[in-house]
Amino acid sequence: MGGVRGHSSAAGVSEEAAAAAAWVWAAADLPVRVDWAGAAAQCASLWAHARALLVVPAVRLLVALSLAMTVMVLAEKLFVCAVCVAVRAFRLGPHRRYRWEPIAAAAAAVGYPVVLVQIPMYNEREVYKLSIGAACALEWPPERFVIQVLDDSTDPVVKDLVETECQRWKSKGVNIKYEVRGNRKGYKAGALKEGLKHDYVADCEYIAMFDADFQPDSDFLLRTIPFLVHNPEIALVQARWKFVNSDECLLTRFQEMSLDYHFKYEQEAGSSVYSFFGFNAGVWRISAIDDAGGWKDRTTVEDMDLAVRAMLQGWKFLYVGDIKVKSELPSTFKAYRFQQHRWSCGPANLFKKMMVEILENKRVSLWSKIHLWYDFFFVGKVAAHTVTFIYYCFAIPVSVLFPEIQIPLWGVVYVPTVITLLKALGTPSSFHLVILWVLFENVMSLHRIKAAVSGLLDAGGRVNEWVVTEKLGDTSKAKPGTNGSDTAVKVIDVKLTEPLVPKLVKRRARFWERYHCSELFVGTCIILCGFYDLLFANKGYYIFLFLQGTAFLVVGFGYVGTLPPCTA
Repeated sequence: MGGVRGHSSAAGVSEEAAAAAAWVWAAADLPVRVDWAGAAAQCASLWAHARALLVVPAVRLLVALSLAMTVMVLAEKLFVCAVCVAVRAFRLGPHRRYRWEPIAAAAAAVGYPVVLVQIPMYNEREVYKLSIGAACALEWPPERFVIQVLDDSTDPVVKDLVETECQRWKSKGVNIKYEVRGNRKGYKAGALKEGLKHDYVADCEYIAMFDADFQPDSDFLLRTIPFLVHNPEIALVQARWKFVNSDECLLTRFQEMSLDYHFKYEQEAGSSVYSFFGFNAGVWRISAIDDAGGWKDRTTVEDMDLAVRAMLQGWKFLYVGDIKVKSELPSTFKAYRFQQHRWSCGPANLFKKMMVEILENKRVSLWSKIHLWYDFFFVGKVAAHTVTFIYYCFAIPVSVLFPEIQIPLWGVVYVPTVITLLKALGTPSSFHLVILWVLFENVMSLHRIKAAVSGLLDAGGRVNEWVVTEKLGDTSKAKPGTNGSDTAVKVIDVKLTEPLVPKLVKRRARFWERYHCSELFVGTCIILCGFYDLLFANKGYYIFLFLQGTAFLVVGFGYVGTLPPCTA
């Protein structure tokens, strides 16, 4: 019976399916009328209303905000340039503003002060010998300074190499300490803070801090310490970076142009007018560090954090541009991108955490607070990154799609040109690269604005991410007569003749390592806007849009910088 019932049920389903199919075929023969023209007209009407009420006003507001921020940046650049011109014209250098005497004159009465030299390291296989060798070659009474190598390396081979190098210098009579800790808590800030807890640091008055790739000249302490000895209000004496691999590729040339302006103009102006700037490489007064609350690891810019807190305690900073510390620029795009993320996210995050504290501070003048809040943080660390991408890479390209939006000529041509020329003053020898440099800076603004926004909102998993900048040991390429001539002489003097690292072999990057989708997407969109302007809008932006879009594509396809090497 069950089999009969199942058969009849299946037959019933089959009949119903056949009837349904017959109905569908019959319906297909009926004329179906869809008013496509009416639907298209309705969609066009909705878009026209949305365009008039939402899209066009939003783009106009974006353009207006961009123009306002561009004027802010222009005013800041003009002020910085005017200050530096005045300083040089009236010869108001550090030696005119502060007392300076050779350290030997003061030492005859009270003796040389005790100096601590700190070198934090993390798997610095390529550069550890040069940095330790440069520190050990500093001219200072051996019994009056201590070199502290703070090694957070996780590679046991690198740890052994660094420790062996420290022991080698110790056997030569250098007072060098090799310090390790059980974890990497706080990263670089944690290592520096832990280093100050050792008993032998209690006798030190000043601290010279250098990154693992820094190479100070042998007279560095002799030229910086006198400012601190004779001027008790100074907390920090800052030197200028000199790059040993700036000619390696276009990427390093572009970095040199940006950083030379930062040091020669921004830090010079900050030192001359406000006695403040961000810390990079210099000598601190230990009492100023203690007064500021010591090292903190709440952001990825622990050096800037310490500098801001010291400034709010009333301490003064001094920049001496003719004292140089050689360093290495990242030559791979991946390393540079990670570095720029840290340098953009960290300051924005620090600004968020300290904006109220800056305004409520009672120790410094209103002028200093305005500079720190508005000029140093808002314009320099937030607005500059924001306006570069939003204006040049979004607002201008999108404006060609809307005839109602007209950007004034001064906002498209004159103001950006003046800003570019002022920033190019830092490296006159690279002036012929200024157009390529500007296009590349606009590309990098994509990463900087993402980092700055995440830092301001304190959102995303990378806000406090610390990625050590990859170094390729390019300092070993220096030859006599180039930027690294002093390095070459120093290496010979201390008989560092063995190879610094095993021979590196270049390899081709895999396609997923080489291509950058965000740059490719933005570049494609900008080029499409350029074609629209050329064919329909006729606003004349297409030349810029084609160049800027091409720059995004070049970076997106990985044709910037060198390929990372790997050991054979």
